[in-house]
Amino acid sequence: MKTRKIVITGGPGTGKTSVIEALETHGYMCLHEVSREIIREAQKKGIDQLFLEDPLLFSELLLEGRIKQFKDADNIKAELVFLDRGVTDVVAYMNYFGNDYPPVFNRVCQEYIYDLVFILPPWKQIYTEDNERYETYEQAVEIHDELARSYINHGYQPVEVPQGSIDDRASFILDHLV
Repeated sequence: MKTRKIVITGGPGTGKTSVIEALETHGYMCLHEVSREIIREAQKKGIDQLFLEDPLLFSELLLEGRIKQFKDADNIKAELVFLDRGVTDVVAYMNYFGNDYPPVFNRVCQEYIYDLVFILPPWKQIYTEDNERYETYEQAVEIHDELARSYINHGYQPVEVPQGSIDDRASFILDHLV
């Protein structure tokens, strides 16, 4: 049985983590966002925002973490594995911020292919900033647009998850698995 890898993506503060946690409580295997751990580790070393100080290093660490998750998903004995973001998110963020990156970033996006991508749109009423999320709501909207563009450019047709309760959004995802 091949495990299907389902990405849940979207700009900052769109409810991805809450939806992932809801899917988990319903018994689905979920792999969580790796960026917060990378940010916390950098902060322990006195680097407040690694992405701002060394965007390429931060993105390389993200790419490594997401490749590891992709490979880990292959070893999980489950029909579906939901991932909080995919390798294509790294390229989208680099594009959004106008940072240069090596060609291997796009090659990775062509090598590690997900079965389906869901994208959560910006939602001002639920958006909040925190210690790891420094973007404004307006920037979150622009990041969402770049994420959608990057996934489309890499051959995906992201399914947009409508606003609603966490359970409604999780149900929408489960109802739209192809």
